[in-house]
Amino acid sequence: MRGGEPLTTPFRFLGVDIGTSSSKGVVVDDSGAIIADAVREHEVSRPFTGHVEMDARIWWDEFVSIASELSAAAESPISAVGVSGMGPCVLLTDAHGTPLRPAILYGVDTRATVQIERLTAQFGAEDVLARCGSALSTQAVGPKLAWIEEHEPDIFAKARRLFMPSSWLAWNLTDNYILDHHSASQSTPLYDTNALDWYEPWSALLAPSIELPALVWPRDIAGTITGKAAKLTGLPEGIPVIAGTIDAWSEAISIGAQQPGDLMLMYGTTMFLINTLDHRVTVPELWGTVGAFEGTRNLAGGMATSGAITSWLKTLIGTMDFEALTASAAESPPGARGLVMLPYFAGERTPIADPNARGVIAGLTLQHNAGDLYRAALEATAMGVRHNIEAIESAGGDIRRIVAVGGGTQGGLWAQIVSDVTGRAQEVPRVTVGASYGAAFLAARTLVDADIELWNPRATTVVPDASRAGGYDRQYELYRELYSATSEIVHELARRQATL
Repeated sequence: MRGGEPLTTPFRFLGVDIGTSSSKGVVVDDSGAIIADAVREHEVSRPFTGHVEMDARIWWDEFVSIASELSAAAESPISAVGVSGMGPCVLLTDAHGTPLRPAILYGVDTRATVQIERLTAQFGAEDVLARCGSALSTQAVGPKLAWIEEHEPDIFAKARRLFMPSSWLAWNLTDNYILDHHSASQSTPLYDTNALDWYEPWSALLAPSIELPALVWPRDIAGTITGKAAKLTGLPEGIPVIAGTIDAWSEAISIGAQQPGDLMLMYGTTMFLINTLDHRVTVPELWGTVGAFEGTRNLAGGMATSGAITSWLKTLIGTMDFEALTASAAESPPGARGLVMLPYFAGERTPIADPNARGVIAGLTLQHNAGDLYRAALEATAMGVRHNIEAIESAGGDIRRIVAVGGGTQGGLWAQIVSDVTGRAQEVPRVTVGASYGAAFLAARTLVDADIELWNPRATTVVPDASRAGGYDRQYELYRELYSATSEIVHELARRQATL
């Protein structure tokens, strides 16, 4: 007691996200103010062309490291924990939760093309789309399970549980085996998006020995911190842990872009778009999923690369950091002095769904410099965004507001190019930390009446440059034509690469 008033402990909420190139964590108070943050960089493994994997033990080790650091910096005990992670991924474990092999990552892993074709023929393309909301593609879980069964039968025979990064963290923290409905809805064709449940006839064929996890919603409490987890992480035993979800959906939560008519545009290693609807829409070119919140649906799209290309260019050039490259790209005029790039450096997900697409740079001369190449890469991702937006609206999506998030919103040039190419304004919120912030918000909702509009209001709006209105239209036409003109050649090259 102090002055006759009871002492109160300030709320502290931890959010941790496992991403493709790093794990990030934040601690916030009950107003959404960030008290401390932490990052752990990592790399995925690419053992063969088209294979993209990661050791799940890294996910847990980095969570422990981040939780320990942020618990010490929080100035008060952590009150609740939120988690999220890249996905949909395929992590198989034994009955005790011990990983049997590295996790196979989401649509950037293109190993299961043969299984996609076989399962589509077996189940029927129209039936899969009608039941699951999405066509079978490199994003789907089922074909990757089939690949493991065919190529690693001994491992598959031992598999008893299926995890994604968020559910893997929840398991290690609470000992409860769960998965959120949204992540399950990306586990095509195991989940029925009409019934909101696992579809036994197909899941029994593709995962006969696997006990599928109990289904919850992302903001549901998965359980509480166990004594073992508390000792490892420094988190208080018994505090709640939310189920969490796939990182892009947690990003959308972090910026309040989960209402019908919203489009979240995530600038990251890959580019992701989520349009929230109040009704179900399905189309083969996009992913029709269950929303992060009950009663909502999504049409989503994702590019296989975006920030990954800028990082590749930076490494290739070697003598310039991102700030210098951005400054040089700003000096290059729209159109990058006559360059058109296809950003399909790891195949492409939506809307072309072509795992054998490859990057193309057309128009190169000896006069082009690093800034031109960097601008061409930014413009290429912007063209991909425009292509996805057109596909979403053609399918019956509803885009009334675009909210941008992610590291690419910083610095201004990339977001400005996207607005100029698409002709669309983008709201940028005050906090663009992303998925870890969204996870922390959902954790806060377990104990306080948090409002994301108050936590993270709009900071600025990027609007198309009126002087460039329509200036990218012909460039976009060339972008679309370039894929058609080069697809046969790059497909043959992709086949050659597969033998290396």
